[in-house]
Amino acid sequence: MLQTLINAFKVKEIRHKVYMMLLLLLVFRIGCFIPVPGLIRSQFSTVVEGNDFLTLMSSITGGALSQGTLFALGIGPYINASIIMQLLSVGIPALERLSKQGEEGRKKIAQYTRYVTILLAVIQSVGIIVMFGNQQNAINDSLFFNQTWLAGIFMATVYTAGAFIVMWLGERITDYGVGNGQSMIIFVGILATAGNSIVGQFELVFGGDMKALWGLIAFVLVSAVIFFAIIYVDLSERRVPVQYAKQIKGRKMYGGQSSNIPIRISGGGVMPLIFAFSILSFPQMIASMVDPNSTGWFTKFWNNYMSASAEGWGAVVYALVLCLLIFAFSFFYAQMQFNPEDVSKSIQQNGGFIQGIRPGKATEAYLKKISNRITLFGAIYLSLIAFIPSVAFAWASLDLVNVFSTTGILIVVSVAMEFEKQLQAQLMMKNYKGFLK
Repeated sequence: MLQTLINAFKVKEIRHKVYMMLLLLLVFRIGCFIPVPGLIRSQFSTVVEGNDFLTLMSSITGGALSQGTLFALGIGPYINASIIMQLLSVGIPALERLSKQGEEGRKKIAQYTRYVTILLAVIQSVGIIVMFGNQQNAINDSLFFNQTWLAGIFMATVYTAGAFIVMWLGERITDYGVGNGQSMIIFVGILATAGNSIVGQFELVFGGDMKALWGLIAFVLVSAVIFFAIIYVDLSERRVPVQYAKQIKGRKMYGGQSSNIPIRISGGGVMPLIFAFSILSFPQMIASMVDPNSTGWFTKFWNNYMSASAEGWGAVVYALVLCLLIFAFSFFYAQMQFNPEDVSKSIQQNGGFIQGIRPGKATEAYLKKISNRITLFGAIYLSLIAFIPSVAFAWASLDLVNVFSTTGILIVVSVAMEFEKQLQAQLMMKNYKGFLK
């Protein structure tokens, strides 16, 4: 990784792209510190820390949500909109056809994604910031003529605009920087939250707390082991060999070479985990809005059996439900990423075959069988990863547990590896251009 960065900075074009990416990320971080009038931040921060879903969202935004700043919603609405459009592209034939129309179709889907992002930003700003803050007495309406509804409209408008700006920054990073802009924004947000937590640990160490010192050392060692395990599995893949027959077209001969189809163990990446955690956390957020005092039977049931803070048998039920959701979404997302029917048709149309397997339906069934087996191991791996960090860091402070939970670790590792791959691709393309010249 370090050597790749050194080589990348030697190339002027790539160096400018990296600088542009850093500049846009700096703008994002500045926006995370711009206060928005109308919110009692100390009160709202306490509310956010008491909700698992809001805590996860706050860690992704680098703490901007808990502080109620301009970019409080972060890139969350755009990510959710992208997920919704991906799901709709599978279920709605018109969108599926549009996704297969090349660059023009992708542009239209991207435009629809922006519309959905604005809609979700409005819903989230009203639901999370205004309604939730109002029920917990976290809204300061003294600047709005003591009219709570006016303060709510103002904050909802500002936070929706902030989410749109973050979406624009992510798209500009993708266009003019290196890598996926949305992923880089999440990456920076998690690192910022982690940095604040680790600084807090160092303050305890410098204050003479030896327990904090040994805890920090153990934390670094365990983090290194978990990071290594995630990288090892993330790079693992099953390669299905494909042989292409020789074809004569005109005066030229094509084919006759061997290739392979790589099927990754964790092809869905962090998406199954995000889906599972969101489904379990979202009802808790809604219940907290409707029943802030937690007196209703649904709120009590969900807090005791379906939340990360559940204890006893409730924790067992929560773990089982989370694992089932991870398995379900792993298979669902694997089907979206790798369609055996399409791959089988593509192999047959190009004159290829898998040795020992008949082309057509037999190849499709063979690929589906391999994909299901690999997805099963990937789902087991994700289920283990979902709980190992929390158990390993149980002795650490609550901030470290939240930051380096499953989603945080997988996002950090995945984005870092993807960033390195993008740099290597840029370097390779630059070297080929120089060779051709």
